[in-house]
Amino acid sequence: DRKAIFRAESVAYLNRALVRLQDIWEEIGIPEEQRLQRTNDVHKHIKGLLDLMIAEEEELKKRLMKSIESCRKELTNMCSELQLPLFEEEDGCTMLQMEKNSRTRLEMMKEHKKQRMEELKSLIVKDRELCDIMCTTPFCIEKDSVPSLKQLEAYHAYLDDLTKEKERRHDEFVSIKKEIIVCMDDLEQSPETSFETDVMCEDEEAFCLSDDNIAAIKLLLSQLQERKAQNELRCSALRTKIQELWERLQIPREEREVLSEHMVKSKKRNIEALQTEVDRLEVLKMQSMKSVIEAIRDEIALLWERCFYSQEQQQAFLAYHDDDFTEELLNLHEGEVRTLKKYHEDHKELFEGVTKWQENWTLYLELDKKANDPSRFNNRGGNLLKEEKQRTDLQKSLPKLEKCLKAQIDVWEQEHGKEFLVNGQKFLEYVQQQWDHHHTEKEKEKLERQMKKTKQIQEEMLYGAMRTPSKRRIVGTPTPGKVRKLNGTSTISTPNSFLSSGLGGTMCQSSIQKPPLSAIKCKIRTPSSFYGTLRSQDTQDHTFTFNSIAGSYSEFARDLSKASKSNVKTAVLNSTVSHQ
Repeated sequence: DRKAIFRAESVAYLNRALVRLQDIWEEIGIPEEQRLQRTNDVHKHIKGLLDLMIAEEEELKKRLMKSIESCRKELTNMCSELQLPLFEEEDGCTMLQMEKNSRTRLEMMKEHKKQRMEELKSLIVKDRELCDIMCTTPFCIEKDSVPSLKQLEAYHAYLDDLTKEKERRHDEFVSIKKEIIVCMDDLEQSPETSFETDVMCEDEEAFCLSDDNIAAIKLLLSQLQERKAQNELRCSALRTKIQELWERLQIPREEREVLSEHMVKSKKRNIEALQTEVDRLEVLKMQSMKSVIEAIRDEIALLWERCFYSQEQQQAFLAYHDDDFTEELLNLHEGEVRTLKKYHEDHKELFEGVTKWQENWTLYLELDKKANDPSRFNNRGGNLLKEEKQRTDLQKSLPKLEKCLKAQIDVWEQEHGKEFLVNGQKFLEYVQQQWDHHHTEKEKEKLERQMKKTKQIQEEMLYGAMRTPSKRRIVGTPTPGKVRKLNGTSTISTPNSFLSSGLGGTMCQSSIQKPPLSAIKCKIRTPSSFYGTLRSQDTQDHTFTFNSIAGSYSEFARDLSKASKSNVKTAVLNSTVSHQ
């Protein structure tokens, strides 16, 4: 043990020192009593020195204990301020280690506190700047106390959100400011209030981005936009009025082009120029009342057509036929134009649907007419199939469009509490009337074709009766070059080859064909029966005479007799041959 060795060496050294002192004193010759006295003094001196050393070490111990206690108290306070857990002492530590550890920990805690306070100070400064710009309430936190980590984290998050809000408001302010500048430029207006001056002239970074200011600049922008919209509406109304007066007064293009710049922009000077032009045209209008009213009447007629006005509705406007061209009459016509335009605008969607139906209906009628035209087969450009497909599509789409319009009209009639009229009648009645008229016209055309065909047959029969025998060919002796093949049978055409049935009114070409052996059997009517048939036709067409009919029949009988001798079978003749 080193401590025991140190103690033994100290005692041995002390003993040797006392022995040496005794030897020195004996050599000097100091008496025994003085030697004892001196030994006692050495003992006291050594004892005092040791006591002094012990006292100093005891004092050191006390200082260490006091330092440890003081550090512990400060550490406790620091942990409380910083809201951190208390430190736990390690077991087996000496007093010096404890004092050193406590002092070190205390210094670390003080540094941590200092950092937190500095961070808090910087956050407060930033918060104050944002509050000044945005006029918001500062973050609620004690400025003199040490903030906790959670408080600092919350403060950071709050300032981050506030910064983002400030940037958003700044961007919004800059955007609105640009729009305000444009509006003021269009309105040729300067800032009138101190707030408008601040918005227009102040540094964008220095503008207070408070909720009230943002709301105020939005309100300012909306007011300016409303004024601008009013100006545009006014300019639009003036331009419409000018265009109407130009057309009515037939103003030359050269005079119109002078105002071309003002017909686009809507600034204050444009409004003034447009108003001046309207005033000038109004004076001209009063000077040329008749021509203006007649021009308005053309416009009214067009609007009547667009609004599908019936004759009764048109005649209800009595001023249309008044020839006393006065200012009062002009006002009546202008009022009628406004009424018609409003009526057309209120029913625009329905009128567009009706117009679409009318256009499709007109196109369908044209295509249907072409479909019944025999000359359409001469077309070699491929339009025939296209037209037929288009006609079929229209025939399918028209009912669908009518159904859709019916639904729209039903809704409109429920909303307005009145009937929607087209040409003075309900739309579906009008549509049905058009279809009925179309079907009637088709039946009429069909009947006319049948009558025309009957008349043509009668004329052919009359023509055949008046021809001389020398000019007719025998039926059984076909003309060279007139024989052609048709489905494997010979067909011989004759000049006078149209016969008519007295009852059916149909016509067939009397081409003499050679049918198969199993073909139909033919029965020749007697002359008396044929004569009766022609007699019945004669009652329908008084141009025929008895002699012509008889002559026609005798020629026919003679030709038929020759044809039978040449073993040529006749085709089916509606007026002379019947199937058995």
